[in-house]
Amino acid sequence: MTNPPTNDKWYQDRAIQQIHLEQLKSVELFNGRAAMLGIVIGIITEGLTGTGIAHQIGLGALVDGYAACRTQFLPFCF
Repeated sequence: MTNPPTNDKWYQDRAIQQIHLEQLKSVELFNGRAAMLGIVIGIITEGLTGTGIAHQIGLGALVDGYAACRTQFLPFCF
């Protein structure tokens, strides 16, 4: 006895979904590991150079401006 074509299509679609989920899981695992490695490298660099991670990636002016607003009243701070 043979299976109807609709049943075969369901199995094929389900197999494609399983393969896609396995690929997503491995990609997300790699992304998480890369992010953790980047944070560790940033912390080590911060310890060696004395500049924070925000300054290392060019966002130091934002952090400095926020710190200035928190410590003194400036007219441009909201």
